[in-house]
Amino acid sequence: MNLQPVANNVLNQKEKREISLNRAMELRNRIADYTLAKEHIYTGFDLQKQTQQRKNKMLKLFGATEKQWDDWKWQIANRIKDVTILTKIFDVSEVDKQDISKVGAQFRWAISPYYASIMDNTKDNPVWLQAVPDARELTGKSGIDDPMGEEFTSPAPAITRRYPDRLIINVTNQCAMYCRHCQRRRDIGEIDSHKPKDMLEEALAYIRDNQEIRDVLITGGDALLLSDSTIDWLLAELNKIKHVEIKRLGTRTLVTMPQRITPELCAILDKYPPIYINTQFNHPQEITPEVKKACDMLIKSGVVLGNQAVLLKNINNNIHVMKKLNHELLKIRVRPYYIFHAKEVTGTEHFITPVDEGMAIMEKLRGYTSGLAVPTYIINAPNGYGKTPVLPQYVIHKSKNRITLRTWEKRVVHYKS
Repeated sequence: MNLQPVANNVLNQKEKREISLNRAMELRNRIADYTLAKEHIYTGFDLQKQTQQRKNKMLKLFGATEKQWDDWKWQIANRIKDVTILTKIFDVSEVDKQDISKVGAQFRWAISPYYASIMDNTKDNPVWLQAVPDARELTGKSGIDDPMGEEFTSPAPAITRRYPDRLIINVTNQCAMYCRHCQRRRDIGEIDSHKPKDMLEEALAYIRDNQEIRDVLITGGDALLLSDSTIDWLLAELNKIKHVEIKRLGTRTLVTMPQRITPELCAILDKYPPIYINTQFNHPQEITPEVKKACDMLIKSGVVLGNQAVLLKNINNNIHVMKKLNHELLKIRVRPYYIFHAKEVTGTEHFITPVDEGMAIMEKLRGYTSGLAVPTYIINAPNGYGKTPVLPQYVIHKSKNRITLRTWEKRVVHYKS
């Protein structure tokens, strides 16, 4: 449809309305494929009946009460990390049992009862694929243990620094669930281990001595697996450093164990604004009523929430799935922030997608949905050189006084620069 401007006095109101109606129909047709597809992409809200059935089965298996289920410490203490327990909840073939055991001997695994309740054991279930060991973890031929070179970007204990004005404090190797695509699986080991206080004090001293550091990310593992008292102490110490403007927490507990978000934790976070939490939802099935409740609590405490999805083969490398995920995140007030291209970590080759698939997803987000639902597609440069945005090419040509652009609909337009 040609939308070249026409002088107001050339067309009457009826003709203008006709043009507008034709354009509206054209726009509707552009997302007709998503309108049909989204009805078959289920969220955790849609699957509550099945989730409740699995939850009831686990309550009976563990001899637990609803009160215990809602206690994050009970969830941690009862993580599923043995194939015998897994098979009491799900039907698992003998071949898969053997594969899980073999992989588990090399790469640790553990799943919170909550996260197990939202997955099923079909081969293509996007939650199962993220949580349960897969034989392909042992057969990959590419990947390295530390693709981001974190061991060479640690100027002080527990510190990773890749940028001029911000850094990471790595506080623990513990998670509620050990994702099969984990970028730090080299740190998981066989024992949960929080960084000792003297090491954290050394990290804080480094931050105090480097006044250009204005943004600190506390991560791990999972930052919220620290005790409330340790989180309170660490945030208080950072809050005393005048040049630290922003405190961030990296956590997947919102996804894997939303029971961690308690009134006591929220009261601590409320004391130290501004607090930003980055989490990692990878599929709409991970968005449940429990997740919404946790997000609501954090937002009432002044926390700003963002999502850093990882592009994963057979989980979310689909234009409709990713759009639905971003829409559902906005409904629970979590801003889609990044889509990370999966890192080539040892044992994760089967999750890696072509970069072209990430680009195709971005092409079908920009313009096709609201800007709030469009994250930035990121590739982490090898050897610790940081996040690099990867975008479709919208600038076709640029001269001194003129720029040629390609719009989201692939229309070529000229603009005075």
